[in-house]
Amino acid sequence: MSLTEDFETAVSRVNGLAVAPASQVLLDLYGLYKQATAGDVSGARPGMTDFKGRAKFDAWASRKGMARDDAMRGYIAAAGKL
Repeated sequence: MSLTEDFETAVSRVNGLAVAPASQVLLDLYGLYKQATAGDVSGARPGMTDFKGRAKFDAWASRKGMARDDAMRGYIAAAGKL
């Protein structure tokens, strides 16, 4: 399988989990997913009252500069631990 196919399989597995992982694990997965699919973070950081949006933005921003393939590999590895 190609890296893209492995990534898509990992995304499907994570989306089909019966029990949601811990919040930090979800944020790590989100940051890797966004970096792999959309590239570097864009847009303004949400305001202080939007805790969830701000945490997601920060998780994505922490991956800034990471190559698409590296983000996919990171996502696959993190999903494999679940």
